[in-house]
Amino acid sequence: MGSSVRELAGATPATRDRYVDLLRVASLGAVVLGHWLMAAVTPDGVGNLLAVVPALQPLTWLLQVMPVFFFVGGFSHALSYRSLLRKRPEGSEDSVYSAFLRARLQRLLRPTMVFVLVWGAAALLVQLLGGGGGLTGVTLRMVTQPLWFIGIYLAMVAFTPPLLRLHERYGWAAFAGLAGAAVAVDLLRFAAGVPYVEFLNFAFVWLAVHQLGFLRADGRIRLRRAALLAGGGLVTAAALVALGRYPLSMVGMPGEKVSNMAPPTLALLAHGLWLVGAVELLRAPAARLLERPRVWRAVVAANGVAMTAFLWHLTAMFGVYGALLALDVDLPEPASAAWWTQVPLRLALAAALTAALVAAFRTFERPAAPTSPGTPGASGASGAGPLAALGATLCLLGVLGLSMVGFGGLLDGRTTLLIAIPVSAPAAVAMTLGGWLLVERAGRRTP
Repeated sequence: MGSSVRELAGATPATRDRYVDLLRVASLGAVVLGHWLMAAVTPDGVGNLLAVVPALQPLTWLLQVMPVFFFVGGFSHALSYRSLLRKRPEGSEDSVYSAFLRARLQRLLRPTMVFVLVWGAAALLVQLLGGGGGLTGVTLRMVTQPLWFIGIYLAMVAFTPPLLRLHERYGWAAFAGLAGAAVAVDLLRFAAGVPYVEFLNFAFVWLAVHQLGFLRADGRIRLRRAALLAGGGLVTAAALVALGRYPLSMVGMPGEKVSNMAPPTLALLAHGLWLVGAVELLRAPAARLLERPRVWRAVVAANGVAMTAFLWHLTAMFGVYGALLALDVDLPEPASAAWWTQVPLRLALAAALTAALVAAFRTFERPAAPTSPGTPGASGASGAGPLAALGATLCLLGVLGLSMVGFGGLLDGRTTLLIAIPVSAPAAVAMTLGGWLLVERAGRRTP
């Protein structure tokens, strides 16, 4: 692996934006660390440290960095889709779209499907043997929760072509339209009491942040605008929290009537704007740091396993707590002096177990050979675009459903409501697997 990383780092073209790669790794790393720190596990159950110590909730304004990941996604998607468009022959837009979906989703869906199938088989075995209570039951329910992020990311990839066309025609106005729609949704939600309208902001808030990535790809977020985004976003988020009905935490809290995360609120959008502006203000010094070979090699190595680590980090965390309980190690009261003393040990063990899981499953994150759109024999020559879109939709619904229902209650027929439709874990797995196969079929080059 070391020589491979060294070769990849050495072959990096001078035109590559290394800072984007750093942001991708750093944002996922911050999420992993945040999850490990927030877990307040005792022999009686699993709580949230931010609920135990509300004074720590302002830390979410730094650790809730998913907006940065989606911003980086917009940048990368714009470059990838435009590259494919330049290579396509006239009249083969279907093949471009299917090839784009397959290329962008492959490193996402392959490790995700392995995670889903491994955990599904383990959950079935545990429940057939009569287990599933205590910490095991909590693990089966919670280990899939981070999949919501993958569902949202799938939607961003699928909507890239039309939203990129809007960006190319309207620029900042396209972003303003999405942000304005998010404002309208919250007005209808809080001022007019319109039921269910808040769920539209799963699209408007995250796609607005994604749209900023398009602007970044075109060099339209310079220092002055970055400062305006950072300052304006921070002031707006603070005002909304102080004067409106928005909670302080930028992640969901147990028992809250309103969460900034699920569904996303205008306060979370403002938070995303300040984060995007802040990271753009740091671009120049970070770029100089990334010119150092050792630093760049570390970023390259981390990028190669980032998604695998993200998928398995909760497995590692619950594995550590399970081992501590099995060994009769005392788990102190969350936020007590003894609890904080134990934090470094738990983090080190979780990191070590995550590294072992990454070593076992990292091969599934390696990209396959790229598809050449429009070449003779490509399956995208006719009707591949709609097939790929259908596959992405099924994957989106499947992973979102699985993130909500978890693997607990497999044998009991437990369901969750996904857009008013009851979805069980087996149905969610079937949708995810079927959608992935459709995306692969639509984007793969046939003999």
